[in-house]
Amino acid sequence: MSSVTLRNRRAFRMLTHFCRVIVALTFVFSGAVKAIDPWGTALNVNNYLVTYGLEWFEPLVMAFSIWLCGAELMMGCMLLFKVRIRMCSTFASVSMVFFTVLTFLSATFIPVEDCGCFGEVIKLSPMQTFIKNLVLLPMILIVWWRYRPDRMFAFSRLEFGMACFFFLFSMGVGTYCYLHLPPVDLLPYREGTNIAQAMDEARNRQLDSEVVLVYRNRRTGKLREFSLDDKAWHNEKRWEWVETRVSDDVADSVEPMILEFYIADEQGEVTDSLLNIKGNLYMICVTDRDKVSKRCEERLAKVVGQAAAEQAAVVCLTPQPITRPTYHSFAGSETVRCYNIDSKTMKTMLRANTGIVVLTDGIVTRKANCRDI
Repeated sequence: MSSVTLRNRRAFRMLTHFCRVIVALTFVFSGAVKAIDPWGTALNVNNYLVTYGLEWFEPLVMAFSIWLCGAELMMGCMLLFKVRIRMCSTFASVSMVFFTVLTFLSATFIPVEDCGCFGEVIKLSPMQTFIKNLVLLPMILIVWWRYRPDRMFAFSRLEFGMACFFFLFSMGVGTYCYLHLPPVDLLPYREGTNIAQAMDEARNRQLDSEVVLVYRNRRTGKLREFSLDDKAWHNEKRWEWVETRVSDDVADSVEPMILEFYIADEQGEVTDSLLNIKGNLYMICVTDRDKVSKRCEERLAKVVGQAAAEQAAVVCLTPQPITRPTYHSFAGSETVRCYNIDSKTMKTMLRANTGIVVLTDGIVTRKANCRDI
């Protein structure tokens, strides 16, 4: 064999090694930042389903979100540690082709605001995501080509053990964060945030730009734009959030999500009065009051009792439409006044179906899934 051929083979092996490491690290990072926030991934997946008319898949979105993030993290770990590279590179190549096509459509013909490929850590536009996929796709194809002669499922004992560990770890992270709360909160309502102050700062940065909320009518499918002052979109059964837009000149400096914090009932808005309460304010967040488990009801009853002992304020926030003054008792507790909050805003503030958010002098001091109360 000639020296030129040997050099070419050595160069190709080095190129394959480089591509494998880059793809593996990208998959590990992307999978990890999404796995710790399966709620955020589920919201992004739901946006795609609505865009492509696949709303019937919504009941399975959370399970799919956990599996998707876990699979990406698992593939990254297996590529990084060279566990069944042919198998991993085959699955990775197929998934990369699929998502490259999907992000091309999102960037051109069927716009989707946020792909969520790096969770809340790094925000990429659909076009930036498409370009990222164009860079990674040939890399993973190079890895697949290099290892294509290998047997796909010929696991050694060590490889089988490592694959099982990566699977349990990857799926376990997403499942734990779904059942509890993400260990890292990068959203506008994280602990330590003074919500009123953050809203004022966002308004100041907003200058003369216009924030537009785009919602889809669930019955007709038509899109409608709302200003922040128009609160008609707070009808969860009628309107579904699609995107939030802001003028390009200040798009990087405005946090529209913090400006969407709005609490009201049929008698009007109470946002400012709640944020200005001195001392503790216990906000019980409930997606559906009729679907709260008995154990969770008992824990929320203790929250109401704790608030009474402290002489602190306590309210119930829900996206369910409220048409009259509404009070709710949790497992025989004192009744709590209920107010409306937008579903997306509530899920941004608390990644759970049911739980509590505690404000102290308007500052977020504690969050808890109902399971952790």
